[in-house]
Amino acid sequence: MAVKQEFTFLSGDGKTDVHAVRWLPDNGDYRAVFQISHGMIEFIERYEPFAAFLADKGYMVVGHDHLGHGKTAKTPEDWGYFADGESPEILIGDMNKLRTLSQEPDKPYFMLGHSMGSYLLRRYLSVYGRGLSGAVIMGTGANPDAVAKLGMAVCKAIAAFKGWKYRSPFMEKLFFSGDFQKFDMDGTHPENSWLTKDTEIVRFYYSEPRCTFKFTLKAYYDFLKTVYYVNRKENVEKIPKDLPILMVAGDCDPVGEFGKAVKRVYEMYKAAGINDVTLKLYENDRHEILNETDKERVFDDIFNWCDGRQ
Repeated sequence: MAVKQEFTFLSGDGKTDVHAVRWLPDNGDYRAVFQISHGMIEFIERYEPFAAFLADKGYMVVGHDHLGHGKTAKTPEDWGYFADGESPEILIGDMNKLRTLSQEPDKPYFMLGHSMGSYLLRRYLSVYGRGLSGAVIMGTGANPDAVAKLGMAVCKAIAAFKGWKYRSPFMEKLFFSGDFQKFDMDGTHPENSWLTKDTEIVRFYYSEPRCTFKFTLKAYYDFLKTVYYVNRKENVEKIPKDLPILMVAGDCDPVGEFGKAVKRVYEMYKAAGINDVTLKLYENDRHEILNETDKERVFDDIFNWCDGRQ
């Protein structure tokens, strides 16, 4: 059984204590480290079943609540706001600080990013990717530059009147449009949720305040800025060519356009000359494949992929 430890470290914003968690094998002895970057409007402890699985396999698993999320946000008013200034750089800097605190010279180090965390991880790899044993990009997408730039412009326009901490219903509707509209988006019909086919997970998600707050305009802007960054060819080419990368998603995930966008990211990475890129789409799975009805298969696939690259 995994041993769970909570701790904090100072964010790159210079003022916030970031809430972090590590899961260790029960004997305390581990052979590799696996770091998780969670998604938008959730928190790191949602990944505990997967973390415990890896800990039982001999891994130490670490992760933190991003700024504006989970226990890192000190009050509900702080949810959905990353930081003033260049938030994307602060966010990936926090990811790197956790890596620095957790990494050991003789142990392989893997990172996983899900959803928003996958975009942050893709940006992270362009800046800090050297020295990793592998990266798992989960539940990602490939948004055209024009869409990201338009979204940022809309955020700026609304913020000019409402301020950057305004929680805009219009931006939320814009963000979750298109393919999302084929699914239930508010938990009313959990069997048709965009998140997962597991209705128990869906019901918990929509009953949990840490999963139901609204993003501020600044957070949408910062996220879209990262989306724009990671889809630029010159930034993809900064990723180390010898870094093994696994891309995984459900083929019914609207974030990845039902697999089409994930395939575009895969092809973009291959075209950039990254040597070891693997793509796996899970049939009938939705956005949260670690919470899907076949999650055990996903757990095993990620573990086996990592174990083959040590």
